[in-house]
Amino acid sequence: MTLEGDLRLVAARWSSRARWTVLTGAGVSAASGIGTFRGSDGLWKNFRAEDLATPEAFARDPHRVWEWYDWRRQKIAAARPNRAHEVLASWSRRQAAFRLITQNVDGLHERAGTEHVTRFHGSIWDIRCSKRCGGSGSSWVDTRAPLPELPVRCPDCGGLARPGVVWFEEPIDPEVLRQAQEALDCDVCLVVGTSSVVYPAAALALEARQRGAWTVEINPEPGAADVDLAIVGKAEEVLPEIDSILH
Repeated sequence: MTLEGDLRLVAARWSSRARWTVLTGAGVSAASGIGTFRGSDGLWKNFRAEDLATPEAFARDPHRVWEWYDWRRQKIAAARPNRAHEVLASWSRRQAAFRLITQNVDGLHERAGTEHVTRFHGSIWDIRCSKRCGGSGSSWVDTRAPLPELPVRCPDCGGLARPGVVWFEEPIDPEVLRQAQEALDCDVCLVVGTSSVVYPAAALALEARQRGAWTVEINPEPGAADVDLAIVGKAEEVLPEIDSILH
């Protein structure tokens, strides 16, 4: 099967009644200049993301962890949604039974206008009290980049605040898991821009397939996902091509 043939297979699954769920990872934001944080672009001052995005790293050196997140926030604030974000946003508005589950914390899907988004790993723009003090302002959104003071403090108790993201070794929020599980009851499941190696997100496509969904992976390199169709390519190139067939 040729690439064009594969794209037409995906487009043929589109209908007004079809339930589409899209799972996205860092590769969707790569064309916007947001690093995938794996390999060479995953280094910051010789630290890997896996060495900084953990509760242990925050407990050991909260200032360093906040420096890294402030650097990331500045890069994301300067970025713009790319064609992959724009196509998915368009689909979300055209298809009533469309759901998007993203591992990305950058908020570019929402900035592109995507509807029905589940943030599997939270948002880099959310901040919360690390002690969970329970005050009225202990969880908030702050889009300033750079932040005026590091490390960030809780306005209620004065204790350390942390990014509102899911770190390695932390569980997914139960409500987010419920939304994701509900979205897996679909007809088509696209896995876009993710290597499918970080669990539990990596298991979502497999579960959708086990429930009867037709699953497709779109990624520059084939990942670990067990799917019905694997398309090798960049999200910002493949998705617009599928969209052009739909039109």
